[in-house]
Order: sequence, then structure tokens, then C-alpha cells
Amino acid sequence: MFSGSPKIFIAGHRGLVGSALVRACQAERPDYELLLRTRQELDLLDTPKVQELFHTEKPDYVVFAAAKVGGIIANSHFPADFIYDNLQIQNNVIHAAYKAGVKKLLFLGSSCVYPKLAPQPLKEDYLLSGPLEPTNEWYAVAKIAGIKLSQALRRQYGCHFITAMPTNLYGANDNYDLKSSHVLPALIRKFHEAKKEGASRVTCWGTGSSKREFLHVDDLAAACVFLLENYDEELIINAGSGSEVTIREPSELVSKVVGFEGDIHWDTSKPDGTPRKLLDTSRLNDLGWTPNIKLEDGIRQTYREYVEKLEKS
Repeated sequence: MFSGSPKIFIAGHRGLVGSALVRACQAERPDYELLLRTRQELDLLDTPKVQELFHTEKPDYVVFAAAKVGGIIANSHFPADFIYDNLQIQNNVIHAAYKAGVKKLLFLGSSCVYPKLAPQPLKEDYLLSGPLEPTNEWYAVAKIAGIKLSQALRRQYGCHFITAMPTNLYGANDNYDLKSSHVLPALIRKFHEAKKEGASRVTCWGTGSSKREFLHVDDLAAACVFLLENYDEELIINAGSGSEVTIREPSELVSKVVGFEGDIHWDTSKPDGTPRKLLDTSRLNDLGWTPNIKLEDGIRQTYREYVEKLEKS
């Protein structure tokens, strides 16, 4: 699929996933010509501006890593923003890519597209087989629309558009805002601040019994490069670590890595969210890709980056 020095537009290159993709491309394929735009340079909600970029720059390949993201609190409080903004930006980019004749596009979805009570581990063909988790259904519905738009353009016009569903991610350049972050960065900030303040305990949401799968974002970026070069089918493909832990386990790991010596209190009046979420990654593994970063190693790396960022601010 790749030849010469392809120009690749990474939509959302300053976010968690996008910045990891930039690092991966620079390290693994320095022959790629990266096309990058900040939000100030290009608002992906602005349809004419997105179309102008594709018409002027003519990228060969696109990785769609842009999204309005957040945890349970953010999704619950801003449902209209989550569904509208995500629908708009992905429609703009995917349709402009089709109109510009982009050779290949990788649309990144989310594991939340699968039904709340689907059998575990989650296989790709479970999509649309049952109700979604209510706490993030607005984001999930938008992502499902992006999957279907990519598949529809492939069927109708023969576009080489592929879609991948990452599991829960963490790593460098994450969002640590407690009101909008995902579980691991929220834990890192909570435990770090508790240690700094000399607190005797940290309160975490729920019972701690729900199970999650975590993938370091650098592993996901490596998987994306791999898929761009080795995958070209309509069916979505899962990208995960292939293993799961209870929420208690990463909480205890973060406490250990940070050096917090107090107790962990579980507020059972708060929701756990989806009881279990593990992706079946056998299709990706069968293609020849597996992750490299273990959870504790990834948390240590992420915490170092978090502390360094604090020291610079």
C-alpha cells in the first residue's frame, strides 16, 4: 500500500493518541511526510476549512485520532456536546478524505461502541447487538456513526477506509483534569496530590470490582502503523492488550508507583460503569501484532511524564 514518501494527515496530533502517532511515525517510518494542524490552525468543526486543507495539501493517508473525549462525569453532564462535536468533526474529515481521493484512512473508534452486556471478551461482530452503556452512549453513538460512514464509503466508492477500536488508553500527554479524564490519569493525579498534601486516604469511585483492559498509547500507535501497512478490510478490528484487571489493581499500582502511604476508600454510592470490558484481540494478534508495554512499566513511565510536566508548569 505504501510507496515513496506518503503524506499522512494525523487529525488530532496534539492529543493522547495523535501525539503518540507522531512519535511512532518519526521513529518507525521517518520517510512519512507528516501533515499536522493545531486546533488554532484548523478547527475540524469548520467544514469549508477541512475541505480546503484536503484540496490544497492532498494527503495520501489519514489517521483520524481527533475526538471530544472524557470520563463518566463529562459524558453525563455534556451529552449534546459529545454527540454533536464528534459527529461533526469525523463527518468533515472522513467525507473530505473521500472527496480528495485519499488512498487510505484509519478511523479510530473506542471500545465503548460495544453493548454494555455483550459477551466477554468483546468480538468485533458484537457491534450493534445490544444496548450501550448509558454513561457514555452519546460518545459511543457518534463513534458508531463514524465506523458506519467509513464502511459505507468503502462499499459504495471502494475507499480503502479501515476502522480500529482501541481499549482504555493511558500514557504520555494524557488529560489529568479530574472532571474530564479517564480512570488511570485521574488516579495518577489523585494519588500524587494526596501524597503531596499528606492525606491519609484517597477516595475512588464505585466498588473497584469492575474489570478493565488498559493499553499504553505507544503500543496503540505502533498498532496503528502496523494496520495502515497490513490491513485493508471492512470489518472493524480491536486493538488492546488482551488482558484485564479489576479497577482496584491499577489503583493499588498507582498508589505504589506514586509512593502514597495512606488508605484507599471506595465510594460505593458512585457508579462503576460497565461491569467488564475486555476486547478480543485475536484478529490483530493473528495478523502478527502484540503489545510490548506491561501495565506497571507503563504507569511508571506515565507518572514520570506527569511529574515532569508539573515541574515545567
